[in-house]
Amino acid sequence: MTDAAPTGPSTATDGSAPLLDVRDLQMYFPVKSSGLIRRTVGHVQAVDGISFQIESGGSLGLVGESGCGKSTTGRLVTRLYKPTDGSIHFEGRDIAGLGPRQLKPLRRDIQMIFQDPYGSLNPRHTVGRIIGTPLEIHDVVPKKQVLPRVQELLEIVGLNPEHYNRYPHEFSGGQRQRIGIARALTLQPKLLVADEPVSALDVSIQAQVINLLQDIQREFNIGFLFVAHDLAVVRHFCPEIAVMYLGKIVEIGERDAIYQHANHPYTQALLSAAPDVKQAAIGGRRERIQLQGDVPSPINPPSGCRFRTRCSYAQDICAAVEPPLLQIGRRHKVACHFAGEIGHHPAEPVTAPLLGVDRHGDRVPGTDPTPGLGTDSGYSDTWYDFPGRRMVRDESA
Repeated sequence: MTDAAPTGPSTATDGSAPLLDVRDLQMYFPVKSSGLIRRTVGHVQAVDGISFQIESGGSLGLVGESGCGKSTTGRLVTRLYKPTDGSIHFEGRDIAGLGPRQLKPLRRDIQMIFQDPYGSLNPRHTVGRIIGTPLEIHDVVPKKQVLPRVQELLEIVGLNPEHYNRYPHEFSGGQRQRIGIARALTLQPKLLVADEPVSALDVSIQAQVINLLQDIQREFNIGFLFVAHDLAVVRHFCPEIAVMYLGKIVEIGERDAIYQHANHPYTQALLSAAPDVKQAAIGGRRERIQLQGDVPSPINPPSGCRFRTRCSYAQDICAAVEPPLLQIGRRHKVACHFAGEIGHHPAEPVTAPLLGVDRHGDRVPGTDPTPGLGTDSGYSDTWYDFPGRRMVRDESA
């Protein structure tokens, strides 16, 4: 796939409020003991304090290893899960604590495309009923207009409108995913959460579905949270990328910043494992970065930086202090004490002066941490310049 022209930023750039503003989002699943009296003995920290924004018509790609919490994040945004803590502001309204009755009108504006194109469709219902049921529940159109609307949606996603009376098993995997997309579009949502929408499809079908989603986004100005593990697919679809590791966002920024100037060791390792068609075309091969050890348990994650147990740059401060998600460019953030491009990671922790600690993570007497460091869900017109060890301001802002 080639890089697509960005369809819009994921965060507001004109001072307007973002479509989606997620702040300090947490989701802890209780772990119960066995036996007659089941007690909570721990929690799976699936998502632990992540923040990001998505602008109307923009798209954010969420990538990472299996189990990092990206699919859970998608279900939190759609409020299929109720978050343990944090806020989810949709069009300025916090929806994190809403009940089922309050959420019903919101279902029209936030929809989800599920990973399994067959398991997410009721095999006992026809395609017409699957797509038409949301129209009846929300009373969007008169009953006699449901069928014409269903046929119109089938045509939009590239299926035969006359196949509304068929069942899901009569379609191929790619066609079933198109049915899922049609169902998600039924209520004309403002935000779509796409959870691995092409991972179960053949490569040739993947391109068709991705191009379909891009056409739909441009036509209807829909915001996207695109959850995937395929870096090539995310690069093709999303102008902004967030990388997750063990429930945390470790790096987020514009596509070129992430793919060409990754500063976090985990992001660099992910990119080194992905095939690079452009690099193969010009000759040479990117050196593979091998990570040591396994991903720690989300029930008992490491202290400080969660990636430190597999990081070759980790020092004492990484175990003592959690690195903030620090803005290092106009639209680039990273959470690492030793952030830097490959071959340029510093020997001393660059975040220590900002946090008021020494290289071991101990508090330096007479110094205070920079207030509000790494807490903003969007981007500021000032950021920390690693090479210059100082804050700089965007003069064009």
